[in-house]
Amino acid sequence: MKFTCEKTQLVSAISVASRTVAQKSAISGLEGILVRAGVKVMLTGYNLETGITVSVDADVQENGACIMPARLFFDIVRKLPDDTVSIQVDENFKVSIKGGISSFTITALSADDYPELPDVDSEKGIRVPQCELKAMISGTIFAVSENQARPIHTGILFEVDNDSITSVAVDGYRLALRRYLPEESLERTLKFVAPAAALKEVEKILGDTEDPATFYPGSKHILFTIGDATLVCRILEGEFLDWRRVLPQNNPVKLVGNVSQLTDSIERVGLIVSEKVKSPVRCVFGDNVADFRTANTIGSAHDTCSIAGNGNELEIGFQCRYLLDALRAVPDEEVTLEMQNGVSPLVFTPCDKSKPTFAYMVLPVRLRTN
Repeated sequence: MKFTCEKTQLVSAISVASRTVAQKSAISGLEGILVRAGVKVMLTGYNLETGITVSVDADVQENGACIMPARLFFDIVRKLPDDTVSIQVDENFKVSIKGGISSFTITALSADDYPELPDVDSEKGIRVPQCELKAMISGTIFAVSENQARPIHTGILFEVDNDSITSVAVDGYRLALRRYLPEESLERTLKFVAPAAALKEVEKILGDTEDPATFYPGSKHILFTIGDATLVCRILEGEFLDWRRVLPQNNPVKLVGNVSQLTDSIERVGLIVSEKVKSPVRCVFGDNVADFRTANTIGSAHDTCSIAGNGNELEIGFQCRYLLDALRAVPDEEVTLEMQNGVSPLVFTPCDKSKPTFAYMVLPVRLRTN
């Protein structure tokens, strides 16, 4: 194998592929990066759960494949002084890496025993602007459950219908929903749950751009293609929560608040709340004002925030972190706060009901009587 390529492209590709290299594996090759030279140079990292492949434009003089030690390969290429990298691998898997005045010789492994990545049996992909798919992941992944007793909830549900793509995450204390409304019909109806660990890697690869990302859902795996990178992961099996049944509708109390002001107010109250000393935020929604306060062994805090509407002094308690996670994920400047009573969830929804692009539900906690 012999090829020459741009250093910056190779460094970027190694960095991305390394994210799914196995830290420890009974298959020693999985602890390295599979490098294949053909029409392009392809770099693959795979941990038997998730695999990432990145293509690099290169001048390939000799086709071939080997497994490079991931960390050492990255460190060497990153430190090379020149803009161009030349790599040659002989029949004994001795690797020569040259750039400018620097040269290295390291040992690679044969690619013969490297496992094949799963084939995705899907004929038609679904195209989404990268910025929209990124928002659907980042806007819900914080609410994914960490409880392995219900593996299905350790991922994000994606529902595709003709007019929208909806992503949903739940953890038993809250629900996060984001929705993309394409201009043209998708002409597809399907749903699947992808693991949060894999989607975190997808999120890192996605850019804040209108350039397309495409995903191909198969029967057991899903394939994402983003620019020069592809990621394949398994689909989680099981029955995901019926989120339509648990998300309250027709809430009688509807208030409107500024997202930034609400966040700042709750953050100030939350300064005396910690992982060791947890205490709920007591919320009282009055006439054009929201009152937030908490008290614990550290001390007490009180803050107010202007809102539009009258909550008729509705009092309800929430975990501070869950409120802040939801507010920080809201993409709009203003948000509607919907409630039914003092023991019902709080739901953050868009002020423009014609564009239901998000919903964040937080379950209440019991308040001690004063």
